[in-house]
Amino acid sequence: MIRREITRAGAHLLPMYLFVAVALGFLVVGETASVAAQLGAFSFIGTVMVTVIVREVGPLLAAVLMLARFGTANVIELGTARALGEVEALEAVGVDPIHYLVVPRVIGITFGVFSLTIYLVLATLLSGFLFVFLQDVPLTPADYFTKIADSLGWLDFALLALKSCAFGFFIGIVTCYHGLAQPLQLDEVSRVTVRAITQGIMVCVFIDAIFMVLYLHA
Repeated sequence: MIRREITRAGAHLLPMYLFVAVALGFLVVGETASVAAQLGAFSFIGTVMVTVIVREVGPLLAAVLMLARFGTANVIELGTARALGEVEALEAVGVDPIHYLVVPRVIGITFGVFSLTIYLVLATLLSGFLFVFLQDVPLTPADYFTKIADSLGWLDFALLALKSCAFGFFIGIVTCYHGLAQPLQLDEVSRVTVRAITQGIMVCVFIDAIFMVLYLHA
């Protein structure tokens, strides 16, 4: 069950994350490099990329995409199972619904958000340089990646890992809770799904704010 959920929340979403990463790289990284070239401010490219992509936009966007794509399906599946009496049927045969339905999904979403965040950040930085190359900006690959590497510190890697895992864990908890919280009728599943996604976004933003404060005081 855990392997299946990791596959669903990870490998199956790679094409969508690649598309978003390419678009984000063109819009953010490429435009930033173009403006820096016009202003002669190449020295700030690494700091801007690390701050915007690695610390903030990359992890939060990866979490929101997971919530919108897999979190929605999670609530619908569990809510439908609850409304049809499948959860009570598991309990009747001695199967713990938490261990069978919730734990694999939470672990799968946590690993999925962590791995896809790294995938999204790397693909965004690479696609951004492709846009820079197409725009004939006088910036070599060595200079581009050297500036990014110089702006990265151990704290960036630690917070990226902790933040992405926290996003995934709480997305799993929120969506599973709303799917199984109460006996539902089938016509209530859509309402519960909207509520779960809304609360999930609020939780992700709150977690991001906490990590931002921790980083500023580290």
